[in-house]
Amino acid sequence: MHIVVTNCNTTQEMTEEIVRGARAAAGPGTTVTGLTPAWGPESAEGWLDSYLSATAVLDTLRTYEGPCDAVVMAGFGEHGREGARELVNVPVVDITEAAAHLACLLGRRYGVVTTLERSRGQIEDSLYAAGVAQNCAAVVGTGLGVLDLGDVQRTQEAFVTAAERAREAGAEVLVLGCAGMTGLQRAVGEKLDLPVVDGVAAAVKLAESLVSLGLRTSRVGSYARPLPKRRVWGAGRG
Repeated sequence: MHIVVTNCNTTQEMTEEIVRGARAAAGPGTTVTGLTPAWGPESAEGWLDSYLSATAVLDTLRTYEGPCDAVVMAGFGEHGREGARELVNVPVVDITEAAAHLACLLGRRYGVVTTLERSRGQIEDSLYAAGVAQNCAAVVGTGLGVLDLGDVQRTQEAFVTAAERAREAGAEVLVLGCAGMTGLQRAVGEKLDLPVVDGVAAAVKLAESLVSLGLRTSRVGSYARPLPKRRVWGAGRG
């Protein structure tokens, strides 16, 4: 089985960290390939970044010619999920949706701990579109930017502080609200005494399940193949 994981930004170091987390979650015999967009934002933080990121990721998937049994989209709350399902012929699992679905199996209400507060709206909209918003107790920001997550000690402390706010709001399970937080669940889970779901790991396991079951995206209605027409893509490509 071959799973392609797409980073939502152009920071190669983050792609490598995401791929490490994906490989740690993958089962025996599963190969993971990470893709980094050639253009777009270096970190997706805000509506404009998110829309640019979505187009760059879709362009990256459009031009990818390697093996692929499923795609994991590693951008929490970022746009492009529905477009990717139209574009490719294999299952597409978004880490936002995957994490929320698994969290719903572990508790009645979950909380998302993310980066900047400005990301809350996008995440809430993504959860609503996926049909899992009603179980979300809170989306709480740590105040850290995506590129600040490399400071492990600072990130852990900020996460724990934000997680306590989510728990006070009624969260029984926590979700890592950024692909760059992958691996953090191991360090903070015991401190918080709550289950912590990593979206990258959740998406990889769900992708493996879909492939193993022989399931693909429905082409009836919402995710029908795009109509044939000329499209001008990024970086001047047609």
